[in-house]
Amino acid sequence: MDEDFTSLQGPVEKVDGRLVLRIPLAAGGDEFIECSRGIAHVEGEYLCIVIPDWLAAELRVDEGSPVSVDNRDGKCNIHSLNPYPIQ
Repeated sequence: MDEDFTSLQGPVEKVDGRLVLRIPLAAGGDEFIECSRGIAHVEGEYLCIVIPDWLAAELRVDEGSPVSVDNRDGKCNIHSLNPYPIQ
């Protein structure tokens, strides 16, 4: 099992009506650029990962929900940290 990965936590934000993770590049966001190609873009000092509606529903997250993101196995993995997910 690959133990060389980065894991970060933060809230989901709503930007232009879409749910987004904004990860500061300096805080480790640069570690996610390769594994998030096609689902994210760099905007200034942030890596912005858009969370599609289907994934937000599956994770049961909304604006302000805490999530973790990691790049285990070379994939961009998003996990809900909310003990009381939205209904």
